[in-house]
Amino acid sequence: MSGSKRVLVMGGTQFNGLALVHELVRSGHDVTILNRGQTEAPLPDGITRLKADRSDPDQIRDVLGGLDFDVVQDMTAYHPEDVALMVEIFSGKIEHYIFASSTVIYEATDILPITENHPKERGEPQIEYGLHKLLCQDILDEAHDNGFPATTVAFAMVYGPRNIIPDREQRMFARMELGRPILIPGDGTTVSQVGHVDDQASALEALMCKPVSFGRLYNLTGNSFQSDIDYVETTADAIGQNAEMRFIPSEVMERLWDGEIEFDSPASSKVKVDIRTSEEALRKQAAIRHRFRFTTVIPRLAPNIHRWNRNVMFSIDAIRKDTAWEPEHTLSTMASQTYEWHKESGGREFDWSYEDQILSLID
Repeated sequence: MSGSKRVLVMGGTQFNGLALVHELVRSGHDVTILNRGQTEAPLPDGITRLKADRSDPDQIRDVLGGLDFDVVQDMTAYHPEDVALMVEIFSGKIEHYIFASSTVIYEATDILPITENHPKERGEPQIEYGLHKLLCQDILDEAHDNGFPATTVAFAMVYGPRNIIPDREQRMFARMELGRPILIPGDGTTVSQVGHVDDQASALEALMCKPVSFGRLYNLTGNSFQSDIDYVETTADAIGQNAEMRFIPSEVMERLWDGEIEFDSPASSKVKVDIRTSEEALRKQAAIRHRFRFTTVIPRLAPNIHRWNRNVMFSIDAIRKDTAWEPEHTLSTMASQTYEWHKESGGREFDWSYEDQILSLID
C-alpha cells in the first residue's frame, strides 16, 4: 500500500503484535498501541502507547473516545465481546479493521492444503479458544454486511524471536545444545508448516486498506512445509548443532495421544496468554491436556483437532494474490535468525522430565 496511515494496534508488545508494530513504523505509519501496560518490550521510537484492559469495556471506550485512526490491527481479541466492542466503537470511523484469528478454526482433513473455504470446526473437538475465534468472525461477517470494512487473518504456527510459546523452537534449540535425544513421533514423516513472525507482520501491513480484502478470511503462514525429520535436521544444520533422533513407535504414540499412558505432571514452561477462559472450557481442556503436553516434544497445531500423525498444511495463495506479498523466510533462515536471538537472550531452562519418561518407554 502507499501513504502513511494512522494505525491502532490492539496489543503490540508481545511476539506477533510487537513484530507488527516494528513493521508498521518501518513502513512509515503513525502507530498507536493499546494494552494493559504490563509488558516491557523493545518498542520503536515515536509510537503512542495507551493503557486499558480489554475486560473492561467502559475503560476501552473512555481511552479510545475522540481518537481518530485509519486502520485497527486487532491482535488481542479472543472473545466475541472483544470484537463486538471494536465494531461499536469504530463503525463508520475507520478505513479498515483487521482481526487476528487462527487456523485452529478448521476441521481435520486429509485434503491438503487447507483453503479458506474449508469447513470450520464448531463441534466437540473444538476448544473455547477456537470456537471464540469463529464467533468473533461471525460478528465481523455480519458487521461487514452492514458496511464495516473488516478482514480476518488466520495464523498457523508462528516462528521467531520472542515467541511467547518457548516450548517450540527455543526448547528445540536447548535440546540440541545439551545433546539430548530428540523424540520423533512414529516414522517422522508427518508434515507441518510454520511461518516467520516478521513475514507475517509484513503481510498484515500489505493487507491494509485493500478493499478486495473486506469481508474476507485469509490464511497466513510460510510457503513451505516439512516433515518432522526435516524440521529437526534443518534446524540442526542451521544452528550448527547435532541431532540424535529417537523414534517413538506408533503403538506407543497412540497410547500417549489417547491418554492411556500417564506421567507425572511438572509445570510446563509454556507461557499462558491472558485469555478469559470459562471454568467449563478449562475442564474440557484438562481432559485432553496430555495432547497439548506432547506438543512440547515437537510442534503440533491444534492437537484437539489434528491427530499426532495427520499432515497439516494451509494454502496462502489468496493473500499472496490480493496483496502481492511473498514470505521471505525459509525454515533454515527462521532457525538461524531465531537462534541468534536465543543466544543473545541467554536462553532459558526447561524441565525435561516428561521427555525422559517417554524415553524410558522406548529404551
